[in-house]
Amino acid sequence: MKPIVLDASALGAVLFQEPGAQRVRSLLVSRRTVSAPGLIYTEIGNVTWKRTRRGELEPGEAVELMQDVLRLPLSVTPTGDLCPDALRLALMTGRTVYDAIYLALAVRLRGRVLTSDRRLANALAGGPLKRYVAWTGGATT
Repeated sequence: MKPIVLDASALGAVLFQEPGAQRVRSLLVSRRTVSAPGLIYTEIGNVTWKRTRRGELEPGEAVELMQDVLRLPLSVTPTGDLCPDALRLALMTGRTVYDAIYLALAVRLRGRVLTSDRRLANALAGGPLKRYVAWTGGATT
């Protein structure tokens, strides 16, 4: 099995009951190693903050959610270790460095980024990096 890199959109699908959540939830409860860059915590924290500001979560719920995220069985790679490769990939693909951090880890591990970001999956679907991306909804279109 190829290594899996979980991105913030896929983890957010689970946390906020969005489409693709079941596929990610199954992965998280499996015995399979799931990797992520350290950036995932910042991105999930920011999404949680935004949802709290919009009144979708109470502040206490947001803090508990973040604590739950920190307890997930993720193999985390420091973001700084991935930045040079991520910048190269961002320049090559036209995607943000934020997206490319996950992609850089997937390339390093010879695995796949599992994402709920359909635009990211579609943007990479026709290029040389398509084998490194899997959309939580199934095949990209």
